[in-house]
Amino acid sequence: MFYHALEIDEGNCIGCSRCMKICPTEAIRISNGKAFIMEDRCIDCGKCHEACPVDAIFIKQDDFKMVHEFPHSVALLPAVFLGQFPDDIRVSRIYAALKDLGFKHVYEVESAAAIYADVKHKYAREHEDDEPLISSFCPAIVRLIQIKYPSLVGNIIPVKAPLDISAMYVLKLLTEERGVPREEIGLFYVTPCAAKIAAVKAPVGEKRSLIDGVINMDALFNKVYRRIKEQGKGYAYTALQTPQLSADAILSTLTNGERRICLAKRSYAIDGIQNVMDFLDKLENDEVEGVEFLELRACDQSCAGALLSCENRFLCGERMYARARKAAERERNGEVARAREMDAYRDYLIENSFAEPAQARSMLTLDKDLSRAYQKLEKINKLKMYLPQVDCGMCGAPTCEAFATDVVCKQVGLTRCVFYQRHLERLDDITRQECLAATRSVWGEDPIGDNEPPEVK
Repeated sequence: MFYHALEIDEGNCIGCSRCMKICPTEAIRISNGKAFIMEDRCIDCGKCHEACPVDAIFIKQDDFKMVHEFPHSVALLPAVFLGQFPDDIRVSRIYAALKDLGFKHVYEVESAAAIYADVKHKYAREHEDDEPLISSFCPAIVRLIQIKYPSLVGNIIPVKAPLDISAMYVLKLLTEERGVPREEIGLFYVTPCAAKIAAVKAPVGEKRSLIDGVINMDALFNKVYRRIKEQGKGYAYTALQTPQLSADAILSTLTNGERRICLAKRSYAIDGIQNVMDFLDKLENDEVEGVEFLELRACDQSCAGALLSCENRFLCGERMYARARKAAERERNGEVARAREMDAYRDYLIENSFAEPAQARSMLTLDKDLSRAYQKLEKINKLKMYLPQVDCGMCGAPTCEAFATDVVCKQVGLTRCVFYQRHLERLDDITRQECLAATRSVWGEDPIGDNEPPEVK
């Protein structure tokens, strides 16, 4: 089963159905006045979290106290985390604040961007017949393809993310060069989105991740920013050595970050889950030809617009571009970014950066018996044509097609459709009490109750 980082607090949920209507994979239903997630369909993109007006959908994370349980706790940061802070806060000060909070080591995962690119290029040279090759960087996109576009699963490049490559390097560095026992090392990834939490807890193509814990980026940002503000501008902190990333590495998590350094002659960088789905629809229908590589990201502006970002995605992106410009200037002056410190383990990292190919997963298995599945599909299509096709959501499903599927799979009754209720009332085949019971099964008790409506002049 998929691990899901998104969870609904039923106590806060008001059953407004906004999450249900915005979910790209139709993974949410309303029942008894509350929303619930169909786990086989959810890809942890977080659109429901953004749409919820009462914060009833939250993102799980590990307890921050875990950081103090390891003598050598490592903060694995995405470069986008540094883009959350105002321009007057130096990178070295952010590193120092993280050390104050309990981290022994701080490491930016984009340090592995060059290794990651080399591994992808190696795979591309060996699999030219599998074009278009699709980046596996965004776990929400990988899950989307697994459940909604199974014919394209074979196009996903089976390569571990820079996060995993960085984790392999840090473990090698601490255990072999510094002699630290593995049990004393705690690797904590600071995640910008829910999908990457799910990718750590249940990685695609691997049995388990090397990461020991996941910390939400917005939660850690608040801790770090508060610590810096408490210290004040005159605070004399110990300036830590902060190995510089290359310009390409800094920009690798933004839209066009992978595409700008890929070797493909024709490639596209597409962000935003709906934009990605529109393009994949065309690709699956053979309406797009000649594409060699696709960089697909679920969030607008890629990781700068991720779910757990505290800053405006455009401001964050501009800060990252400013940092990249400074890095490019240093490179022109002869400074070596990151000192190529990973080169000592380059062969090891490349060899171990491949994962098992992703497998297709069905959003809904109609029946294990193929003939019965076809019969159910036929019933769904007939029932769908019978329904009004207004996609009002009053049945607790986002569309008439989704409702027809739920009915045929015997998850709900047809009388949940208010239009069908009116039809049965006209034929005297249903009572008012039965209509009320069917509506209550979706929306719960009367939310208005005995309140008098306000006078309208």
